[in-house]
Amino acid sequence: MQVITSVFEMQSLALSLGAKGRLIGLVPTMGALHAGHLSLIEAARGKCDTVVVSIFVNPLQFSPSEDPAKYPRTPEADLALCEQAGADVVFMPSVDEIYPKGYSTHVTEEFISKPLCGVSRPNHFRGLLTMIAKLLNIVQPDTAFFGQKDAQQAAVVKKMVNDLHFCTDIVVCPTVREADGLAYSVKNPQLENFQREDATFIHKALVQAKQMVDAGTRSTDRIVAEATHLLGTRRRIRVIYISVVDRCTMEASREVIPGKNMMVIAAWVDEHRLVDNILL
Repeated sequence: MQVITSVFEMQSLALSLGAKGRLIGLVPTMGALHAGHLSLIEAARGKCDTVVVSIFVNPLQFSPSEDPAKYPRTPEADLALCEQAGADVVFMPSVDEIYPKGYSTHVTEEFISKPLCGVSRPNHFRGLLTMIAKLLNIVQPDTAFFGQKDAQQAAVVKKMVNDLHFCTDIVVCPTVREADGLAYSVKNPQLENFQREDATFIHKALVQAKQMVDAGTRSTDRIVAEATHLLGTRRRIRVIYISVVDRCTMEASREVIPGKNMMVIAAWVDEHRLVDNILL
């Protein structure tokens, strides 16, 4: 497994691989890898000839109230997990390598990025898309792999790729969950046991919504009301948003159309911000 820190070296390798007809798969991450990331690497391994994992804590996608320095960094463990999962290349550039002095170009998306996390995390998607666009240009992947847990992120990236004609297929892989239903996240190890118990109610609210739809409920107001009530029983949870949305556009829906909608939830569990969703 190669570890590359230079944009020039990564770009040169990508061009060489492309010239040889090798299919490149990209798994973009910010490190602190867990089972969810490993599932993306395994998916890429099954579809592509060369798997590139990027590890970069992107300062541009943090909101003004968030401190990038507090984001967990476990580079040695991350490299071991990448090798274990079958990655061929790990791209680990520095901030100065990605955003050199005088950097001033950004990518924005003006529709899908506006609701939900776009309201509560200003500039998040601007920073995310800028970094993903750079990675697609540097790594030149045939396919890039994202997790369903961050549904709005995946939808925004898909929109950018389509709008700007990137020659990369975006694959969204199923959410990987722990035994208690909690979606794998870099935040999970930070949760105390009593916080984790409350956090599992986010998934329980999502499952309840799916059960209601499976039983014939179509009113999104009713589904959201039930989820809001369930989360309201846990004193550590503060809801940021609960919504039933179109799975592609992230627009709120008045009525569930099975197969077209998902329920999305973002909530604080004390100081920890968690997001999750379920397809209806």
